[in-house]
Amino acid sequence: MSTEAPGSPKPAAGGSFLVALLRQGAPAIATATSELSDEIADPTPIHALKRISKIAGPIDPSRPDGLLLRATRYVVLIPLAYRLLAVPGQFGVYVLQHGVTGLLPVGLFTLLSVALNVAGFRWMLRSAPFRGRDAGKLLAVDLLFTVLSPLVLALTVPPEVYFDALAVSSVHLFGEAGLLTLALGVPSGLVFGLASFPLRMLANWLNTGRFHVGAAFSTYSALLAELFLATAALVLTGLGTRLALAYGTRNGRLAERAQQHRMLHDTVLQTLEAMALSGTSNAEERLVEIQRLARAQAMEIRHTIESAASERAEAGARPLGEKLAALAAEMARDGLRAQLVVAELDDDTLSEVRQIAIRDAVREAMRNTMKHSGTDRIVVRVEERDGGIAVITRDHGTGFSPAEHPAGFGISESITARLAEVGGTSLVESGLAGGGTRVTLWVPF
Repeated sequence: MSTEAPGSPKPAAGGSFLVALLRQGAPAIATATSELSDEIADPTPIHALKRISKIAGPIDPSRPDGLLLRATRYVVLIPLAYRLLAVPGQFGVYVLQHGVTGLLPVGLFTLLSVALNVAGFRWMLRSAPFRGRDAGKLLAVDLLFTVLSPLVLALTVPPEVYFDALAVSSVHLFGEAGLLTLALGVPSGLVFGLASFPLRMLANWLNTGRFHVGAAFSTYSALLAELFLATAALVLTGLGTRLALAYGTRNGRLAERAQQHRMLHDTVLQTLEAMALSGTSNAEERLVEIQRLARAQAMEIRHTIESAASERAEAGARPLGEKLAALAAEMARDGLRAQLVVAELDDDTLSEVRQIAIRDAVREAMRNTMKHSGTDRIVVRVEERDGGIAVITRDHGTGFSPAEHPAGFGISESITARLAEVGGTSLVESGLAGGGTRVTLWVPF
């Protein structure tokens, strides 16, 4: 039985991402985030064609991503850069061959081509919002210039230099085929390629009085090569983007899951262990203590759920030293006295995400000291080291043997994995001279 409300919009029919990419060009990449299957980013080795078929699979065209839609415009910089380099290069070849003969019209075409491509570069790289209507107008101007320039050259250059002059404009024409393919899709590029044949014959007739069918066909090998390269760039960019998004989504889910596990370990599990370790033998006092711990934990979880974002923003306004000082005060309420030694640091040397990772890893190291070391004192030292920030925690408790007590979840996930996510490392040493345990945390600048 259907549960959809009457008149509710139905989801758009999914189509193939590869087909949409070939038909629509780079704007189709905006739909790359929709209908991402977990199989796309499955690390299990599979046949390449099978993975490609999954990447090129169904999409929902009604769910374009705004950021990707804006980013796809940069793909057209490839044909613009090609023309910006190739047209002046071909003009240089023309000058070496013919000197000043026909130099004015060919030179003027080269200047206009360069100006048009420079304007295209500037427009594409500007910070203003992207508007499809304005892009369509610029593309129309570029297309009109591409179509008219060989006709104008045919009417203005001497017949003896005509074919070499036309070679200069042909480079611009090849770039136009690639531009249309990337911006509008392969059908648009093919239609333009086919239309270039009668255009070339018309230019031949205007200059020489003959259509020169063979000469018109002679440029098709280069034109087809340009269309092939543009199509390949479109497909590789689109499929690569979709694969990268799938991997990013998968890794983001795994990171979120690990973060949730760490939160449970650092909050609920710690409270349950504290309840279990309650030292009082009086049942009434024990019940009161358990109730107090449960209420405190409930308040902490509720606060984490409701105000995690605001808490991070507030913490982000403080430098690392203040974060660790606040942490030391927090742990002091639980009975651990921490001596904090912080070297003079530049507040801007460490990103916020790395500061938070360091702080949370230090919290876990302190909690391990409280639970396992048999001491209520710890020294926390912060210093610059090896192109990064090192935080060393040291206690003089009982320590442990790494061989007999391998790293548990607290060390492997709450410390090691947390730092690895931000490019850092951790080292846990125990059984040191003088006893105790030392934890060295390091993250790069």
